[in-house]
This record gives sequence, structure tokens and C-alpha cells, in this order.
Amino acid sequence: MARAELPIDGTTDAEPPETLTKGTVFQTLSNTRRRYVVHDLLQHEEPRELGALAKQVAAWENEKTIQQVTSAERRRVYNALQQVHLPRMDEDGLVRYDAARGTVEPTAELVDLRVYLEIIPGNDIPWSQYYVILGLFCGSLVLAATVQLYPFDQLSGLTWADLTVILFTVSGLAHAYYSHRMRLGAGGSPPEA
Repeated sequence: MARAELPIDGTTDAEPPETLTKGTVFQTLSNTRRRYVVHDLLQHEEPRELGALAKQVAAWENEKTIQQVTSAERRRVYNALQQVHLPRMDEDGLVRYDAARGTVEPTAELVDLRVYLEIIPGNDIPWSQYYVILGLFCGSLVLAATVQLYPFDQLSGLTWADLTVILFTVSGLAHAYYSHRMRLGAGGSPPEA
């Protein structure tokens, strides 16, 4: 392993990891508070004051508006963020947490985390499986028309092609809408995993 060269001024700022590991991603996203922090920071994409961040996370946790959050609820979240979650996220290179100033700033690694952030509720299938099923369905319709199985032989090849294009286009639009709505960092409250 190559030794990192020290800057000319002698400081030893630790460099964040160059790429996210699956372990870091899963560990970060496995905790509701950290997901809420990610969601908030991706919405703002700028440094956040720890107090404001804690108040927003407390609001989401307690299903309240920011104005309804009590000082005890905010303090409980503030302490957990300050002592556990933000130092860990800073260590993983996802945020720059300045405890002395009480600020949290998203890093490029946090922005790159978006690749992993499609939340799939328990009763849904992943989109990749949906497209495989849709492809098999369209393929079976074309096969039925090709072997002239009634009633599939009643439509022309162009009609089947049009139907396939329409199905995939509508599915793609639904996928884009649903993915945007279910992504951490999209507007509004964070989606539940």
C-alpha cells in the first residue's frame, strides 16, 4: 500500500474513502436516523446546522411538523446524531461533520450514494424483475401471433409492435415517477423502507 504524502504545510487531513463499499452503504441505510440525515442533506445539498438537522429528523421520527417538535424530542435526536451517527458518517466519508462548529456538510460520496437509494417496499417487486416479466409477456404474445393462435392472429405484426412499445413506454414512465418519489433526497418526507 502506497504511503500518502503529507501536504507541504504538514497537516494530515484524512482523505475520505474513494468509493463506497456495500457494507458502508448497508450500514448507513439500515438505520432510520441515518436515512433521515441522508434524505435531508440530499435535499439541501449544502452545509446544515446540527440543531436544524436534529429538529427535522425529530419531526420525521415523531410524524410531526418542525414547529410541533418538543425540545426533549429534538435534544434526544441531537445527542444521538452528535455522539454516534454523524461521527460514523464522517468516518465513512459520507459527510464532513464539524463538531466544534455544529455543522454537517454532504460529500461527493453522499451524493454518489443515490445509486443505492431506490427504496422497494416489502410488497413490491424490483423493477428489474418487472421488466423481465413484461418482456416475457410481450414475447409470448408475439409468439402466439406468429404461430397464428386465435385470437392473437387477428392483429397485424405492426399492431403487436405498437402494443409492445406502448407497454414499455408506459412502464418506463411509471418507473421514473415511482423511483423519483421513493428516492431518499427527493422532496418531502423520506420514504419508508
